[in-house]
Amino acid sequence: MKQSQLFSKTKKHAPKDEMAKNANLLIRAGYISKEMAGVYSYLPLGLRVLKKVEKIIREEVEEIGAQEVLLSSLQNKEIWEKTNRWSDEKVDNWFKTNFKNGTQTGLGFTHEEPLTNLLTEHINSYKDLPFSVFQIQNKFRNEERAKSGLLRTREFLMKDLYSFSRDEAEHLKFYEKMKKVYAKIFKRTGLSGALLTFASGGSFSKFSHEFQVVSETGEDTIFVDKKKNIAVNKEVYSDEVLNELGLSKQDLKEERSIEVGNIFSLGTKFSEPLNLFYLDEKGNKKPTVMGSYGIGLGRLMATVAEVLSDEKGLIWPESIAPFQIHLMNIGDDKQAKKEAEKIYQEMQKKGIETLFDDRDVSAGEKFNDSDLIGIPLRALISKKTLENGKSKMIELRTRKTGSIKMIGIKELFKLAEK
Repeated sequence: MKQSQLFSKTKKHAPKDEMAKNANLLIRAGYISKEMAGVYSYLPLGLRVLKKVEKIIREEVEEIGAQEVLLSSLQNKEIWEKTNRWSDEKVDNWFKTNFKNGTQTGLGFTHEEPLTNLLTEHINSYKDLPFSVFQIQNKFRNEERAKSGLLRTREFLMKDLYSFSRDEAEHLKFYEKMKKVYAKIFKRTGLSGALLTFASGGSFSKFSHEFQVVSETGEDTIFVDKKKNIAVNKEVYSDEVLNELGLSKQDLKEERSIEVGNIFSLGTKFSEPLNLFYLDEKGNKKPTVMGSYGIGLGRLMATVAEVLSDEKGLIWPESIAPFQIHLMNIGDDKQAKKEAEKIYQEMQKKGIETLFDDRDVSAGEKFNDSDLIGIPLRALISKKTLENGKSKMIELRTRKTGSIKMIGIKELFKLAEK
């Protein structure tokens, strides 16, 4: 893509009411637009990142056999009443409205109920189990106070996956598998430091598990055992829990953190009231055992922006960067401009994701925007680089380290094609 044709522009300042680092950087760099408190639109650069996060998640969950669906956002009141989660006293973040015929509906904030209800038409026998279903879909939560940029919003894209098993043992086998899947997802998206964290299981189980990334701007407090690479959320931090987990207080460090994913054992809390039963080998009727596994895609993207950035701007990992190469030329030399255009066209033919800064602006503005946008590699062509030695050269700068080296054009192609 040519930067001159990109309609979204960088900004010197984010909106005055935007305090969060992630949103500040993403707005200034032209990735997102703030529509109102807790509501953001994704611009071309931001959508490219979001789609890459989505692709990684989809690849990893499909690898273990999860089947993708897309459920409706509009919710049937009667289904939620069966689990006692329709009333505002039980769930305080519903967005509710009425159809023209007066029937009340809500916008889904999660999908345990509608999916469980749907599967009563498809699960009959133990032979139908186990299996898992996921979707990547917008969720709506009427947060009293949306804050922290993309970390806490009123509308967000979420991967929610649900598992269905014959018994607790079968469920736990899948649950442990999902811990490894999540670790792979976070590693691939640049958050390899995400910590498996013990948290409250609520009414479902003794513990649920979160994946937390240490950050000063995080909303959570965790206690980290760096040697064991696990953590305990403050909400369950006690001598009893530490003893059960084999942790010692002197080995734990208190940290602020951002939750990037969670997994829950649901037991039969939804399958029983919604009649999701199956017949076992002996013909006995039994409730299906369920689990729930969530990742907010915008939250993950925002966490990367929080922890993988510096005073100049964003620093995207290669796996989710909007482009592989930020190509540019500086100066007024006609030959350098011509060569940059030629290289860009070759990049396009080879399928190398390239943002070509062909704008007629100063070198300083190009460099500053490049740092703010945060593409992993910057390839610079100028009269000086073309006259460097016997062959035409390109100045290649790594955004993460700031290191610079001179390479040939063919070497650039090979590097980008890896």
